[in-house]
Amino acid sequence: MRHVPFFRWVLTAGFTLFACSVWLYASEPDAGLPATRQIDLTVVHEEADGTCRVRWSDPYAKKTREGPYHCDAGRSDLLKAPNYADSRGYGWASGFMVTEGPDRGDLDDIEAPSEEGLSTADILLLPAVLLILTGLVGGNLRALPRVLGVEARLVRRATRLAEAAGWASEDYARAVDAVRDTGRRGKLGAAPDPELVRALWVLREAGPEARTAAATARELVERLRPLLEEAAPAAGLGTRLQAGPAARADAEAAVAELRRLLADAERHGLRERFAQTSVDLLRGQDADRAALAAEADFERDPEAYRRLLEDLAPLEPAALPGPPRRRRWRR
Repeated sequence: MRHVPFFRWVLTAGFTLFACSVWLYASEPDAGLPATRQIDLTVVHEEADGTCRVRWSDPYAKKTREGPYHCDAGRSDLLKAPNYADSRGYGWASGFMVTEGPDRGDLDDIEAPSEEGLSTADILLLPAVLLILTGLVGGNLRALPRVLGVEARLVRRATRLAEAAGWASEDYARAVDAVRDTGRRGKLGAAPDPELVRALWVLREAGPEARTAAATARELVERLRPLLEEAAPAAGLGTRLQAGPAARADAEAAVAELRRLLADAERHGLRERFAQTSVDLLRGQDADRAALAAEADFERDPEAYRRLLEDLAPLEPAALPGPPRRRRWRR
């Protein structure tokens, strides 16, 4: 089943609507407060809650106008009728008159309920915020089980074990191939071929344990390689998040099998055995020392070398190609 990035598309739609809303806010004409100036108002009638009827002088219409207004109910009683010093028994208030636009001369009643509806930018902003929140929360909740399935440390341990097994198998195959090659050119007769003796000495020094370890290593590599390929999504957070449900399910099964193989390998000390086998099989790199040791050992027991050569006559199956070899330096 292919992974569908649903919440990613939800988040994209939310950000698109948010960008459109911002653009509309920026492109709409200025809807700020109109230009006003403060004027005196004559309060003709006033209720206890501040609702009143006032008169004011309109310099633009050149007449006295009267209309409803919301006076400050908390202003001093000295400014209200009948306490205010007005011969007509009216009160006093202060207000703001619009000085620009088609409404100039009108009162700017701040406390009056606004009749303006939501703009297009406001309408787009609300679903944009909801989509963004849904995408962020849903995407993180969906990613949580994928994040929890990361087993990078276990995959690295399995990779190192596969490398050690591959090196041991490759080193043993190389030692056997050296015996085969020199065996075609020389014999162990009255004048034994020194190259053949040295090649046999490497395997004789490694002992039968090297052959057993190499066979175990080949078998282990054959089991680890496909498991490591299937467990690749669990090797890191980035690969885990990008993998689909089927790949994650395969990775979880592969990780469980890798965990079992690693536990078995640690119980039997396989990684240490593979490393020791590689060290034993690399003793022949110093040709001069190996030649002297091989010559002395051959003189002590030449029959053992002949038996070893006969045992290697039926060519063993070639080892699996190991991982890229690291250069080893002999001190």
